[in-house]
Amino acid sequence: MSTHSGPAVPLQVVWDEAMLAYDFGGQHPMNPERLHLTARLVRDCGLLALDGVRVTAPVVASDGDLATVHSPDYIRAVRHVSSNPDVSDAAHGLGTEDNPAFAGMHEASARLAGGSIGAADTILGGGAVRAVNFGGGMHHAARSRASGFCIYNDAAASIQRLLDRGAQRVLYVDVDAHHGDGTESIFWDDPRVMTISLHETGMSLFPGTGFANEMGGAGAEGYAVNVALPTTAGDAALLRAFHAVVPQLARAFAPEVIVSQHGCDSHREDPLTNLRVSVDAQYALMLAVRDLADGLCGGRWIATGGGGYALASVVPRSWALLVAVAAGATTTPSTPVPAAWRDYVRERHGIDTPRLMGDGADTWWRSWEIGYDPNDELDRTVMATRRAVFPLHGLDPWFD
Repeated sequence: MSTHSGPAVPLQVVWDEAMLAYDFGGQHPMNPERLHLTARLVRDCGLLALDGVRVTAPVVASDGDLATVHSPDYIRAVRHVSSNPDVSDAAHGLGTEDNPAFAGMHEASARLAGGSIGAADTILGGGAVRAVNFGGGMHHAARSRASGFCIYNDAAASIQRLLDRGAQRVLYVDVDAHHGDGTESIFWDDPRVMTISLHETGMSLFPGTGFANEMGGAGAEGYAVNVALPTTAGDAALLRAFHAVVPQLARAFAPEVIVSQHGCDSHREDPLTNLRVSVDAQYALMLAVRDLADGLCGGRWIATGGGGYALASVVPRSWALLVAVAAGATTTPSTPVPAAWRDYVRERHGIDTPRLMGDGADTWWRSWEIGYDPNDELDRTVMATRRAVFPLHGLDPWFD
């Protein structure tokens, strides 16, 4: 069982079994079982019983709410294939191998979006300081097209809700192994939103974008930030890159709310990516984002899930730790995984899951202040981003 390490922090956790309806079929990597096992582990860790933690079922987002970030034509297209799942609509990315149509697709996708929009409303209304929607993070969905298992972009919809209801500056941080291209594209021309994505280089991974020279549209130059990590970067490189780019830009931008996407497909066991990251490093990034929100935004933070396809051995541990970080709980990577949960997974899937919440990894990383190494591939990609973006925010790419 978890206990608070400090005063209770009001946290909204978005969850309902109805979210499992986001289901592309048994052979698809985006298996809703990963959400089921995550929710069960969060509960078995005692996180939902903590003071200040409230579970809220998401509502299905209205077409009007979806239309703040998606085109009306696209919403109609999703509704059409949702009612006619044998139809494909390649122009809108629907009914494809990545995004197979299924009955009820619109409602299932809009429910995930409704969860993140509702989190924005709760934080704006003072009902919570932080919110976690581990079923969200659908960051590839663009204004008029589905992509990469993502139909409606809940993260973008939550950001737009924050803006529409008075926020002046929102920082979006995306540490999924894949480039957060959809969210970036939706706010490409909007300097009220800074999108920062750290991801495996597009040279080796879908969607093939997200390089340092992709910096935002006219009037918003420097508000799209990309760090294209070397293919097999690992923990130390990811953490060095994050701390060499994100805190500096966050402080310069001075956001009022942070929205983050914590796709855990960067893990070394993930079948679709190559970054070779541990749960311990993912946890370190969660702490870093939380600390930025505490330091810059009065704690206001909306955290979402995203990718992650090692559905029993990785995803539940990573996102349960995300809830723990947001709740201010004492659950850490060294905490034992509850035996009841491990037994449940073994009986249900025949899988022996790790005994600890983390991987026992060493997450030491070299601070950027130690110096830039032009012979290091990671340092070269970080410096490319710093040189492209830092001067646009009054920062020195060499010394800040």
